[in-house]
Amino acid sequence: MFKSKALKAGAFSLALATVVTGCASEPDEGETTDEGGDSDGSAEEGGSGEAGGDLKIGVLSDINTLDPHTASDVPSGQVHTAIYETLTKFNEDMELEPLLAESWEATDENVWEFKLVEGVQFHDGSDFNAEVVKANVERILDEEIGSPRAILFEIIDEVNVIDDYTVEFVTEDPFAPLPDHFAHYASSIVSKESIDGDYEAMEDGDQAGAYINQNPAGTGFFEFEEWNSGNDVKLVNFEDYWGENAKVDTVTLEVIPEDLTRLGNLESGDMHIVDPVTASDLARVEGNEGVEPYIRDGASITYLGFNMEKEPFDDPLVRQALDMALDKQAMLDGILEGTGEAANGPINDTQFGYSADIPVQEQDIEGAKELLAEAGYEDGFETTIWTNDSRERQDIAELAQANFEEIGVTANINTVEWGAYLDATGAGEHDMFILGLSLGTGDADYPLHMLFHSDNAGPPGNRVFMKDDEFDALLQEARIEQDEDQRLALYKEAVEYLNEEQPMSFLYHPSHIMGMQSNVQGFWADGSGIYQLQDVTIN
Repeated sequence: MFKSKALKAGAFSLALATVVTGCASEPDEGETTDEGGDSDGSAEEGGSGEAGGDLKIGVLSDINTLDPHTASDVPSGQVHTAIYETLTKFNEDMELEPLLAESWEATDENVWEFKLVEGVQFHDGSDFNAEVVKANVERILDEEIGSPRAILFEIIDEVNVIDDYTVEFVTEDPFAPLPDHFAHYASSIVSKESIDGDYEAMEDGDQAGAYINQNPAGTGFFEFEEWNSGNDVKLVNFEDYWGENAKVDTVTLEVIPEDLTRLGNLESGDMHIVDPVTASDLARVEGNEGVEPYIRDGASITYLGFNMEKEPFDDPLVRQALDMALDKQAMLDGILEGTGEAANGPINDTQFGYSADIPVQEQDIEGAKELLAEAGYEDGFETTIWTNDSRERQDIAELAQANFEEIGVTANINTVEWGAYLDATGAGEHDMFILGLSLGTGDADYPLHMLFHSDNAGPPGNRVFMKDDEFDALLQEARIEQDEDQRLALYKEAVEYLNEEQPMSFLYHPSHIMGMQSNVQGFWADGSGIYQLQDVTIN
């Protein structure tokens, strides 16, 4: 497999000179995945056991939709990655590789040309080609669809079909990270028949994505069989897959909200893989014969956000005080059991734009009290921390509650089911809330736009409702800057700006911890925690 880092965000002159090519389905010989912490190297063996079997994965939350363009959650992304494919992909080392695009190059400073793989068919029997890619990108950008991931491609002005297997993207400004953005599962390619059917259903009054939820046709190595809402999703091996077929016959993702129940199902053999394993349960997995942990350093951020449209969180002094009151090291040591890493901002070293020169905010109770007094809240106030039904996040909420009590702030905890939680925080019903974001593109442009740009306030991702023209302008400057060093400097400035305005408290970059039976081989997860199931076998 050809690998290249040349198309990571950087100077246009480098991108223009580089054309990436390669086979999109066969792994490198000798390529390993144990850098993510696979305890006995089972993933290294590349699924060398016999093919067949029914893989069962126990998960915390149900999916929200089978339409990748209207989704904004990781549970849905897990299924999308198995049944759909993207133009590019990241390997275990966050290096960009071909998938449905066999090559790409910058043909002008604001023009990218992608050559597509030929002979690929969707699950519904229709053909994959440049017209299909055009239809998908235009659907993501269609305001009528209201895709929360439109931010990934809003810089695209035109999508031009050059021939059946060549598509051209004209951007409003030079944009080096575009190939990286096409690796995000939100850009999954849906069959044109499904897209056309969805638009027809919308004309009859259905919501965007309703038809695709019933007819999710991708090009992936698994195809959709059934979704029992709240219970499970079942996928089956797509025998006519254009590349190397998946090894197992079926995959079932079963919703098991209780952590200890998931672990019990793993230990009894009812589940082959469970996700997540709470850090406090890691020792139990490590000490249990026949099961083992899978630990992957994460490309993600966990944060406590403030609703900047509500008092007193419209005052930066209050936000700074609450951030200063938090004992983030206690979260790492006590809740994460030493896994994960402290955050100095929304991105870590998996992303272009990260700077290690920005300090992590340490707890300072007296300093926090002084800031609250300066803001006029010397006697504190009462508020609410919202969280979903994740034990890790509930533990964070309880620790934050205790920390805030030390500065006179009484924080109640409101725990909400996952789907309702996304809806409520998107609508701005919360005071404070705990959430995370997968850093799925390897570049700071996506997470900073997603979490903080004015255009994304609400359901798209900016649930702190930050609306700051100066910061928006800084992001735009960094987005179009072609000098790599200057672009890095701009992102450092952006993170420092965020640490001053404090729209959220950046808690930590978590490790992805899962449990699996020792007879599972070939499994790995990417930096966002997305399962890679093509080579999994069960011995």
